[in-house]
Amino acid sequence: MTRRLLVATRSAHKLREIRQIMEEVGGPAVIDLSEAGVDYDPAEEEIEVHDSFEANAMAKARYFARRSGMTTLADDSGLCVDALGGAPGVRSKRFSGRADLEGDALDAANNAFLLERLADVPDDRRTAHYVCVAAVAEPDGRERVFAGRCDGEILREPRGNGGFGYDPLFYVPEEGATFGQIDAARKNQLSHRARAMRAVAEALRNRVASPDRTDG
Repeated sequence: MTRRLLVATRSAHKLREIRQIMEEVGGPAVIDLSEAGVDYDPAEEEIEVHDSFEANAMAKARYFARRSGMTTLADDSGLCVDALGGAPGVRSKRFSGRADLEGDALDAANNAFLLERLADVPDDRRTAHYVCVAAVAEPDGRERVFAGRCDGEILREPRGNGGFGYDPLFYVPEEGATFGQIDAARKNQLSHRARAMRAVAEALRNRVASPDRTDG
């Protein structure tokens, strides 16, 4: 099994979540970009320009694997709202168009814009799902892709202070709560990212022979 896995993200929220998931499922030790000595390069901003989660995740995994020489995991995740034709989708991070914001301030702007777009949508049509596509690029050239999904609904106002992104608006009926209300341990069992990361951990643990691209 790969003993160390470089996670190609500069998001502290995402890194913490992936590290927790990998620890819980017995995955490899997670190394972040700073620990791997991969300094920020403005070219990183031009990686995720594709129209699919898979293409963005793989482009990022390949880029950082080349820079680091390590087995590299990258994911592209987003919220797909049925009443908006699947939007924000791959544009989830910048849905509001606020290029001047980052972190929690950007999350708040995105959530506000989502609620504005859904203002006239009735409750029974506010279905949505989170998607996570995780790509692994290895030094020997092998590349694999795994996907996870979690279904829910978009509320009319946020609930809870946990999670990040659209979590306070994403309501999971089976849990009777939003991702912003449930604790991290429970979220790491059922979220889209948890499902994708469990598949990654299992594949790296088993090291089964497979084609260059395997969708899981």
